[in-house]
Amino acid sequence: MSSAHFPQTSPPSEAARAILVGVDFGRGAAFDPTLDELALLAESAGDTPVARVVARRQAPDAALFVGSGKADEIKLLVQAHEAHTVLFDQAISPAQQRNLERLLGVPVADRTALILEIFAARAKSHEGKLQVELARLQYLATRLVRRWSHLERQSGGIGMRGGPGEAQIELDRRMIDDRIKVTKERLKKVQRQRSTQRRARERNAVFRVSLVGYTNAGKSTLFNALVKARAYAANQLFATLDTTTRSLYLEAAGQSVSLSDTVGFIRDLPHKLVAAFKATLQEAAEADLLLHVVDAASAQLDEQMIEVERVLDEIGAEGIPQILVYNKQDLLDENQRPRSAMDWIERPGGLRVPRVFVSAVEGTGLEALRRQIVAAMRDQGVELPDLKAEEMAPSGDGALQPLSE
Repeated sequence: MSSAHFPQTSPPSEAARAILVGVDFGRGAAFDPTLDELALLAESAGDTPVARVVARRQAPDAALFVGSGKADEIKLLVQAHEAHTVLFDQAISPAQQRNLERLLGVPVADRTALILEIFAARAKSHEGKLQVELARLQYLATRLVRRWSHLERQSGGIGMRGGPGEAQIELDRRMIDDRIKVTKERLKKVQRQRSTQRRARERNAVFRVSLVGYTNAGKSTLFNALVKARAYAANQLFATLDTTTRSLYLEAAGQSVSLSDTVGFIRDLPHKLVAAFKATLQEAAEADLLLHVVDAASAQLDEQMIEVERVLDEIGAEGIPQILVYNKQDLLDENQRPRSAMDWIERPGGLRVPRVFVSAVEGTGLEALRRQIVAAMRDQGVELPDLKAEEMAPSGDGALQPLSE
């Protein structure tokens, strides 16, 4: 990640070498012992992970998060690898960040800062840039004690009270507060425009379908395959931030639906980002149907699904009908692939949800998905032509059954 955010060092000309740190606090807390996802985040931000450190504690150390012994171990790794930065998989406080940077001698960032930086680099639309700016300002407002390290010199050093430094930090805080207010007002204007567009679609009685899912599950690739669009898609985290909406014609329905591709979710997605991207996520919250895209080849499939459900609950979209789309079938071994194009799966709470198996890259399973969308429309009372034999899908035992069952 760029070191421009940190006053201690100037950014390296090459990719920054990063030490990755994760702490297992037990008690069922989310923890990735491999730190693979943090490594993907680091690479998405332009860093090169060179070492990984896993610690186990009952609670965070108040001063150094990982404790003095583990911090010294990390310092030795920084020196051995000539690392430029240390990245933590959990959120750390401003004081912990400041103390670690003083001890380690390199910039320190947590998962939240890393995600914010990726979002800042990837946002393309005016609305997306405003949303990221708001989240970054809100995050920065809590970090003045670290980022404005020059204030310590102005105020006469540790132990001194009052003086120019105190006035400066208050001025900085007011400047950030003012920018937050201005950014919120600009966002409200953009959100009103989006709301107007949404109401226009509602007046036209367009059935709204939104793609949701864990980041890098293949939503944008599936979006492109369904609507023959050219939305940006890449094998990386948060390849898409801005909502893209296109018309998808469904022959079996005799009409088009509105299909939206939304930002991907991730474990511990910063609450500030969820709040800032409320307008974008509103496409999902106000959809008639959600296509929950799942990376079928992921070893963390179940955990990723739970995280998506958690964010959907946070934005008020938990009650919207879903189709589970198990993507990336092309990455599975032959003996792992399903025998039929779709089946049904029971989700928490006893809810039975249709599941469709696809490969957006190879284009397989897409016709079954289109038919299942039509079935969902019928279930919601949309008047459609009578169901034909070719609009039936095999059940788990190989027999044909109506898709709307």
